[in-house]
Amino acid sequence: MKTPLHITNGDALTQTLEQLDLEGYIVTWREMLCEGKTTTDVGSESFWRQRFEFLNSRYKVSKKKFIDLTLKEYRNLCKHKKEDEIVLWFEDDLFCQVNMLAVLSWLLKHRKHANIFLVKLTKKDKKGRWVPLSDLNEKELRKCYEKRQLLSEDDIEYADYIWQLYCESNPMRLQNAINEHREAFPFLSPALEAHYRRFPSVKNGLNFLENRMLEITDTHTPANKSKLIGAMLGNQENYGFTELQYESMSKRLRPMFQAINPVRLSKLGKEVLAGTTNYYPVLRNDNDYLGGASKYAYLFYEEENQLLKL
Repeated sequence: MKTPLHITNGDALTQTLEQLDLEGYIVTWREMLCEGKTTTDVGSESFWRQRFEFLNSRYKVSKKKFIDLTLKEYRNLCKHKKEDEIVLWFEDDLFCQVNMLAVLSWLLKHRKHANIFLVKLTKKDKKGRWVPLSDLNEKELRKCYEKRQLLSEDDIEYADYIWQLYCESNPMRLQNAINEHREAFPFLSPALEAHYRRFPSVKNGLNFLENRMLEITDTHTPANKSKLIGAMLGNQENYGFTELQYESMSKRLRPMFQAINPVRLSKLGKEVLAGTTNYYPVLRNDNDYLGGASKYAYLFYEEENQLLKL
């Protein structure tokens, strides 16, 4: 009997699987590699040092918390060397897909002997969105597990290749590479298309999600910042971001808001949203990275759905 190793996308799903009493061991991948600079050498000392520096500067994650939550769990993963079946529990959004690529790149290097499976998402909500795995009941989760797909060697090498491109300084190479449809990874192309829209727009220097935050404010005048962030969480398409990320975004855009209770746009916010003022020079930060690319070294041209190098 093969004893599988399960790698999950977060603590909520891990807790759900533990209640499900599946055979095997469970390891939680606690990272948000969709934000901040990444390098190809997943799991190396320099990789983790760089990740800590980003999380500490952007989200005030302490060294102790980083070690306790991320590094200790990664070391737990490293200890599992004998399992010949590894099951990945990742979802359709950008947050999960980027983490999945990194994990597959690591597995290609460190667990070449193992059979790697990817669970299938099986349930959509009334709006046609995939229901998060952690929100499924026992029967639904077992169905996802039973439909898990064995990844071929070519699939894993393809995922590693895309990870290498994600970590490159030129994101246009990545954009050109993901046009190929890969049956094993049906959500990868849409997730990476969402990734491109995180670069500042030609229109006003804000990216897709930053513009959406202004649009929600202008249209709905949320009662407070908590309501604004809640609206972002419910209208973020396939980004899969957390409250923490939108809280940070709202702080960067604070000059756009005249008031917070209720949330209203300032004169500057209205001008930026209308495209009559470009906020790029104010937001520009040469230390802000998306994967291996400097966020403000590129612009996203919406009309052509294309990245432009500055």
